[in-house]
Amino acid sequence: MIYKSYSRKETENVAKAFAKTLKKGDVVCINGDLGSGKTAFTEGIARGMGITDIVSSPTFTIVNCYSGDVPLYHFDVYRISDSSEMYDIGFDEYISGDGVAVIEWAEIISDILPDERYDITITKNLDIHDDFREITIEKRGQV
Repeated sequence: MIYKSYSRKETENVAKAFAKTLKKGDVVCINGDLGSGKTAFTEGIARGMGITDIVSSPTFTIVNCYSGDVPLYHFDVYRISDSSEMYDIGFDEYISGDGVAVIEWAEIISDILPDERYDITITKNLDIHDDFREITIEKRGQV
């Protein structure tokens, strides 16, 4: 599916609706340029899951955990230099656990991502509008 967004709020609303389809064990991989709205999308997922905490990008901590009926594990792997570093933080336990894992900059660790996942690509187009985003949601495997 492809969605068009003209504001951060619209991006969050697309993610909020998408979150209603998620279940324990789902992995959501988000890719896009700097400032494309990856964290805004993740915040929308959190809201859709009933999580009210402030969502911030875990750029330096690599993972933030948010409590809810279903936990949300928010990864930002921008600073990862090698996929093997992910195992040091228990990545495999998070993605096969009792929550939903959302991974920003997922293409960096593509070699260790599960075959069954959602791939989200967010693309900016400043020629259309300063806040325009095209959001593509693809289902991989039998998610």
